[in-house]
Amino acid sequence: MGRIFGKNGIRGLAVTEITCELAIQIGRAVAKLMAASNGSTKILIARDIRHSADTIEAAVCAGLCSAGADVELLGEVPTAALAWQIKNREAQGGIMITASHVGAEFNGIKLFSSYGYRLRDDREEEIERLILDTPDEIEPVQLKRYGSISRCENAVDEYIEHILEAVSADLSGLKIAIDCANGCASHTAEQIFTKLGAEVSMLGNTPDGTNINTSGSTRIDTLMEYVAENKLDCGIAFDGGGERCLAVDENGCLVDGDVIIAACAGYMQEQGTLHNNSILVTHANNMGLIRFAKERGIGTAAAPTGERAMMRRMLECDFSIGGDPSGHILFPYDMPSADGQLTAIKLLEAMKSSEKKMSELAEIIEKCPQVMLNVPIEKRYREVWKNNRTITSMIDEFESMLGDEGRVIVRETGAEPVIRIRIEGRDFSAINTMALQLVDTIREQLSEE
Repeated sequence: MGRIFGKNGIRGLAVTEITCELAIQIGRAVAKLMAASNGSTKILIARDIRHSADTIEAAVCAGLCSAGADVELLGEVPTAALAWQIKNREAQGGIMITASHVGAEFNGIKLFSSYGYRLRDDREEEIERLILDTPDEIEPVQLKRYGSISRCENAVDEYIEHILEAVSADLSGLKIAIDCANGCASHTAEQIFTKLGAEVSMLGNTPDGTNINTSGSTRIDTLMEYVAENKLDCGIAFDGGGERCLAVDENGCLVDGDVIIAACAGYMQEQGTLHNNSILVTHANNMGLIRFAKERGIGTAAAPTGERAMMRRMLECDFSIGGDPSGHILFPYDMPSADGQLTAIKLLEAMKSSEKKMSELAEIIEKCPQVMLNVPIEKRYREVWKNNRTITSMIDEFESMLGDEGRVIVRETGAEPVIRIRIEGRDFSAINTMALQLVDTIREQLSEE
């Protein structure tokens, strides 16, 4: 994790942590880093629907224009719409102002390259260097020409048209509910899925800037109840930025990213569109997905969580689908960024083709029980546990006991460090005991350091 950027861009409390001063500096650094060789630099900016977006957008624009870059504002559109438009409009890069799936009090900034992909680590590190170490390199200087700001008035319509051209799904006959999390998909989802033939009931589509992510993929209970009570075929839930997609079956039960990946990959395999007959997984995916792939003769390759790492690995391996259980799923041949609405179309297409109910489709994988526990540690103990023989020996012992029927994942994460423990296996009681023993051992060993 960088000094400013995390694995998914910059995120924090709006205005107090993601300050206007920081946003201006980011704009100046981006203008310097992405400057076009011909001297005419264009950066696209889009935002999700939260009350702080105008403030941060204005500050980023000020930084970009003061450094000579031109800005085109796309307005309130899903993150994927920005990613696609960057290359489509021949821009040098893009900035998405969003905190994705978290509440309205937060905001964030995500940077995209001229190809529409998330900016590389080394490029973000260069921006950090400019802001934190050598701010004099981006201090304003007298220019002959400053940047201008223009607005794209039809960005929403262009995105909808692009999605409909990219897919050939016929969803007629399906009765579905869609929860837009009072986010960006509120402007697009009803049109997209209605035009594909589905009968749509809309939830979470009345954004006011303060209610983003009060429903949707991170708070899916309302959708679960609605689908079951209204006897619909299924429900679809997005996050505020329109990146994630989760589903609900006709009984109101959750269908997570693991099931969605399996269903889509199985359908793509049948259609001959599963590139290299493989999928990308992360350490967060359930072993049930990996077992499904093995049984279907589908290969797997792993990458760390986070869109940047996943997309890089997928492009290296020429994969056409990959993602994580939260519904952050990538289809690189259709979109350069995660797109919840594209994911939903792919899932519904697979369901309709199978002629199965969503609950039956979800049976495509058998989930392994999981136990997940966190152990907060002091910053001075960062990475120490990795060299503690007592801790590593216990991890090795549990992995040996589980064999091919389970796995132990221990990793450190967060600005305030936390050791995250996740153990999977067929016997919940056994893996729960293992996890608790590992927590106690970590605490004991670090207290003795």
